[in-house]
Amino acid sequence: MRVENKVCVVTGGGSGIGKALCERFAADGARSVVVVDRNADGARAVADAIGGRAEVIDVGSEADLTAMLGQLEDDLGPIEVLCNNAGIATGGDPLTTPIEEWQRQWDINVMSHVYAIRAVLPSMLARGEGHIQHTASMAGILTSHGNAPYATSKHAVVGLAEWMSITYHDAGIRTYLLAPLGVRTPMLGDAADSEWARAAAGPIAEPEDVAQLVVDAFAEERFLILTNPIAQDWMEFKTNDPEKWLTGMRRLQARIVAADQG
Repeated sequence: MRVENKVCVVTGGGSGIGKALCERFAADGARSVVVVDRNADGARAVADAIGGRAEVIDVGSEADLTAMLGQLEDDLGPIEVLCNNAGIATGGDPLTTPIEEWQRQWDINVMSHVYAIRAVLPSMLARGEGHIQHTASMAGILTSHGNAPYATSKHAVVGLAEWMSITYHDAGIRTYLLAPLGVRTPMLGDAADSEWARAAAGPIAEPEDVAQLVVDAFAEERFLILTNPIAQDWMEFKTNDPEKWLTGMRRLQARIVAADQG
């Protein structure tokens, strides 16, 4: 699959990986690139730069996201490539993170994918073709230190993407799961060059390089998109010896706590 002459929608398109995807899709000749973001300035700046369309909404709102996607299909034609990329990563442990923050992350990180699928999948199935990319994280395959809501919600995204691939692949729907290690984005912020990032988030990738990996996976119609070969090693380590993997993660957790305490 190539995005040339296709209608592409990217949530969280105003910065980071989403911005890089929008720029790459436009450069590769997409017919329309829709930049969806709750940050109006970011969405409009990206859309203006690439000749795309900005949509400023909160993807955690089912009504707003559904209405927006329906209007896009009325205006632009069928959505052929949907990138569920929007995500947030605030919070901490279960005791200190307010329930409202758990719900907010669940709405943005997981339910926005569900809302978007419900909006675009019927027409994709009717056409017998569609491409849906989910941005999770290696936090959803391994885990992450310090942010329980993020790790939990990203595990749910992995499960959703796997289910979609199993269930709809033979109906012409291609599903892609992006599970990056650390990426130099506003979410990682100033921590990108820190010892914590190198230890806990792995090799730090640039958003443009991640966008290249995504279009490579599209061309191969390959489900799993990793941003560094070491991620495959870590996945196999966890699968082959979960107890040893947990022991290593506990040691890393202790190092992070010690560093935070000075």
